[in-house]
Amino acid sequence: MEPIRCEHRGPVAVLTLNRPEALNALNRATLEALRGCCAQLAADHSVRAVVLTGEGRAFAAGADIAEMRGHSPADATAFSRLGHAALADLEGLAAPTIAAVNGYALGGGCELACACDWIYASQRARFGQPEVKLGVIPGFGGTSRLVRRVGVAWAKELVLSGEPVDAETALRIGLVNRTFPPEALLDAAVKAGETIAARSAVAVAAAKRVIQEGQGADLHVAHALEQEAFGLVSAREDRAEGMDAFLEKRDPKFPGR
Repeated sequence: MEPIRCEHRGPVAVLTLNRPEALNALNRATLEALRGCCAQLAADHSVRAVVLTGEGRAFAAGADIAEMRGHSPADATAFSRLGHAALADLEGLAAPTIAAVNGYALGGGCELACACDWIYASQRARFGQPEVKLGVIPGFGGTSRLVRRVGVAWAKELVLSGEPVDAETALRIGLVNRTFPPEALLDAAVKAGETIAARSAVAVAAAKRVIQEGQGADLHVAHALEQEAFGLVSAREDRAEGMDAFLEKRDPKFPGR
């Protein structure tokens, strides 16, 4: 059985973590499969948005402790690097990514969700970074991406206490964008992907890139990145079609060029 299942719903690719018997724990095989999926999606220009979810009652309940228990320090470093590489591949996709967190998103699962552009959550979802309870720390970006989502104080509370929060709290602190009844979650995420697919792929990819690159830059550099990208997209066919459609009071048909 493949650790990740991929299906296409029109322009939206749905990736499903598929180890429900292990609560979709992230082992080496799953992380390598994620890298492979991301490479395929990056090469498929028909994919305009990606939804990531989990099979069963968990999104991902963390890294695979059974696999990690035998790690030497060198093994642990290599595993962390693999996790970082896999999540960077996901984060680096031009197509926007939406985490549809259907249940537990703990440890590596929370880090995986944070590598997506935004998070929709089931009202039954739970989020946390419990690594300190195991004598380790987050290893897949939890000490950096979480800070960028919820701020330093909440990131410290989650990471240093190891205690999880429910979906309502995650919504309140800005960890998730919206919550839904469990049965409505996946359809809501796919619908959001379909909304993105109706926009200019050129503009969406450029805006995503500028937002991400701007996070690590000072304000002047971030503004310069935006100005440059604004000029570049203005040379593309999508810009002409979008503005013509607006002036002609019709829906645009973006060529994606």
